[in-house]
Amino acid sequence: MKRILSYNVNGIRAALKKGFLEWMENENPDVICIQETKAQNGQMSEEEFEKKGYNINSFSAKKPGYSGVAIISKEKPDYVEFGMNNEKYDIEGRVIRADFGDLSIISAYFPSGTTGGPRQEYKMNFLTDFHLYLNELKKQRSKLIISGDYNICRLWIDIHNPEKQQNTSGFLPEEREWFQQFVDDGYVDSFRVIHEDPHHYSWWSYRAGARARNKGWRIDYHMVTDNLKDKITNAGILPNVVHSDHCPVWVEMDM
Repeated sequence: MKRILSYNVNGIRAALKKGFLEWMENENPDVICIQETKAQNGQMSEEEFEKKGYNINSFSAKKPGYSGVAIISKEKPDYVEFGMNNEKYDIEGRVIRADFGDLSIISAYFPSGTTGGPRQEYKMNFLTDFHLYLNELKKQRSKLIISGDYNICRLWIDIHNPEKQQNTSGFLPEEREWFQQFVDDGYVDSFRVIHEDPHHYSWWSYRAGARARNKGWRIDYHMVTDNLKDKITNAGILPNVVHSDHCPVWVEMDM
């Protein structure tokens, strides 16, 4: 059994001050994929993770205090790939991959298009290029778990008040259309294999008591290649874990 978590921590140093390490030890996952570390290598209390028996591999943005991804694992990966070999995205530290035997786990932080204009265009380009990158990777590494903050609600049941959100980045028709094409191309939303009901969210605005009222968005995922679908034994969301405006999402795989 592999228990894999994904968590946009909105700054790993801030999360550590809020008891992240103690929470992680208690949660005891095999792997945690982190997004938005907002830190450079050497600034993430790496030795503290090592003391708890975890390996930490991270890929930071060139710009300090921005973006960044990491994979924290009990097992030492056979190989780690930093970035997706595309400078346009790699300077923002958006993708890291760790190989364990014939399984590859990716931590990905998709761009947000909330400022509109050029950033929304950058996000749409990323969606296309990331999909191509994965399809190419699949030729050598056929078993993929792509964990992370996708910054898109896939279905109407993945967002509160969907009727009013259709012009909002993260729920735009073209973003959902990309996600549907991604699923149709053989990538499985592990959470929806287990849960079909609405009102499960992984991110809430800090405004207007959104989290307390559960007015959220499900934008964090463990997508798996369809050859792993029958290995999904359970999946869920941990909305009561509050180091961030996101919460962790988890999947258990019978590997």
